[in-house]
Amino acid sequence: MRAAAPTAPLTHPERVAVARLHALLELLPTALDHRLAGAGITAFEYSLLEALHEAPDTRMRLSALASRTNATLPRLSRVVTSLERKGLVTRTPCAEDGRAFNAVLTESGATLYRDTLPLHADAVREMILADLTDADVDALAELTLKILGRLDPNRRLAITASLAGTPCAADPEIACAADPAPLGESCPADPPASLPE
Repeated sequence: MRAAAPTAPLTHPERVAVARLHALLELLPTALDHRLAGAGITAFEYSLLEALHEAPDTRMRLSALASRTNATLPRLSRVVTSLERKGLVTRTPCAEDGRAFNAVLTESGATLYRDTLPLHADAVREMILADLTDADVDALAELTLKILGRLDPNRRLAITASLAGTPCAADPEIACAADPAPLGESCPADPPASLPE
């Protein structure tokens, strides 16, 4: 049996790019959490409230919410439980599927989301977008989607589902395309607000 040819080591530019990406992934979540701490939620909790706020009837099946927020179901379930304790979300059985549950945004959750929206937007603009041109933002979106496509080859996450042409792959019976826009004109992480449960 022939030995496999040795793989070439990473070039210096490749090592720099990966090191910078690692640093970004390490620092950004904590920095966003710090900025939202005064509101009493984390950046991930904010993303759940945002997804529910944009969903029809402010409710989403947990599997679809996991896909929308790039989370595993176990992590999502833990965070939804935490939000339930804070009175921001309730969990209800899904009328269409007795095995599934929906997360539903409460009035308190909607109020907190609206109150925190400017704080979150300012933090994102200051920490991520401040020095980027519109072309830089487009390039960042394109580059990260290419990487995400390799990390999520089964297109489980809403953010990568458009690469396969099947939105919401984690919950295929949900149609995310009432107003489909051509690829590149809308963010697959923000499906139209017409996702039927």
